[in-house]
Amino acid sequence: MEIDRRAFIASLGGTAVVEAMSSEAKAEALEHYMSDLLDESLGFPHHDHVEQVVAAPPEATSRRGTGSLFVPSGPADDRKMRELAPMPDKPTLVDFFNLRWAPANHVLQSATRALKTGMSEQTILACLMHDVVQNLIKVDHGWWGAQMIRPYVDEKIAWAIQYHQALRFYADPKNGYEYPDLYVRIYGKDYVPPQYIKDAYEYAKKHKWYMEARLVTVNDLYAFEPGVTVSLDPFIDIIGRHFKQPKEGLGYDNSPTAHMWRTMMFPDNPL
Repeated sequence: MEIDRRAFIASLGGTAVVEAMSSEAKAEALEHYMSDLLDESLGFPHHDHVEQVVAAPPEATSRRGTGSLFVPSGPADDRKMRELAPMPDKPTLVDFFNLRWAPANHVLQSATRALKTGMSEQTILACLMHDVVQNLIKVDHGWWGAQMIRPYVDEKIAWAIQYHQALRFYADPKNGYEYPDLYVRIYGKDYVPPQYIKDAYEYAKKHKWYMEARLVTVNDLYAFEPGVTVSLDPFIDIIGRHFKQPKEGLGYDNSPTAHMWRTMMFPDNPL
């Protein structure tokens, strides 16, 4: 995906605002911007990038780390909450993709690339799920995403999602991951991740499951192609084999993260 550097920086509030942002915030801003552009290419409304990625001013309607489901979208003078269809009585993962996360173009592109390049079904599922938690919360999405799905998948899949957030800042040419040139073009060469990201990377690179997370970053990097239409259909069987769908429905199974799924089911509940 080609990014207009000037337009992107302007969408964040200008050069001064960008310079005041942490490296992690810059990376999150860029990924959110690119994901929104993908969704726009399919006719879905964009989010107000400024209020999502810089310190919230007093008049802001949301914080920068707020999940997409909770943020009005559209132009600044006509922002509206997205209309949501009711969820079924026993929601499945597929229901969340169709009724809460659509179009999910970025993660579908990521999983499609993993499928076409012959990666394992566990890696494919990790790619499919690696960013979906951003509908709930954006900040530290790797950790939140792993927590949300951990009761329902093999621990390797949750681990991969957790540590992909840190690994994306560190090149691994031997395994097919170059440091994103886009980071250099947008922010310059002095890009330094915060210490907790560095610590997570140092831990992950020595772990026996390092490649599980690394392969998520490999497929993540090449999954921002505008105008590409992808479908959930090729992944239905993989979901069936590797995602432990609770018979009560997601959100109603009394798992440690059931409340996270319910929050996305009922984002307008006041309490």
